[in-house]
Amino acid sequence: MNIDWLSRALEESRARGFLGPGSIEPHIAHAMGFADCWADVSSTPPSSFLDLGSGGGLPGLVLLDYWGCRGVFVDSMEKRMNFLREVLAWPGAPQLGEVITGRAEDIARDPSLDGSFDLVTARSFGPPAVVAECAVRFLKVGGVLIVSEPPNDEDESRWDTKALRRLGLESRGRVRHNAAYQLLVKVATTPRDFPRAVGVPGKNPLF
Repeated sequence: MNIDWLSRALEESRARGFLGPGSIEPHIAHAMGFADCWADVSSTPPSSFLDLGSGGGLPGLVLLDYWGCRGVFVDSMEKRMNFLREVLAWPGAPQLGEVITGRAEDIARDPSLDGSFDLVTARSFGPPAVVAECAVRFLKVGGVLIVSEPPNDEDESRWDTKALRRLGLESRGRVRHNAAYQLLVKVATTPRDFPRAVGVPGKNPLF
């Protein structure tokens, strides 16, 4: 990893108020938990991943630097996405980072992104139903959605099996790599109706 570039990028993100106060090391460790989760299901890095709700760049910047594969950052906040474009242009930055500003419900239907990714990550995008619906179309069949979970990892009811099946997702359960993460695999093609229009997944969640 290019720790000099990565540390500088995350410190700048913190300075602009996109990350919480305190040391950046716990943020890096939490982001690497996503990589550990991926290693649980695959012996090789993903060929591509999408970071949903990238915000201040976590976990996407860490994973992009670690794997060196294509990484796409998606968020609707223009100010934060301009920041990501800036740091990805710095000397030493990984070469395969892409930044797309907009709502996931719209972006997921872009033919160049629909069904294109081995992995989608979500750190603090929203409730489980919103994350699942907004993420699923980006994934290839066989692709994996990894979601950061609350510290209490006992509540399995957060992810409704029947509703997930409507989206073409199957839960593989909760895992811990210091922090807690939920793993879901796309087992079927996304139905044409999903994701629904902008804002609907949050206003009328599937579960």
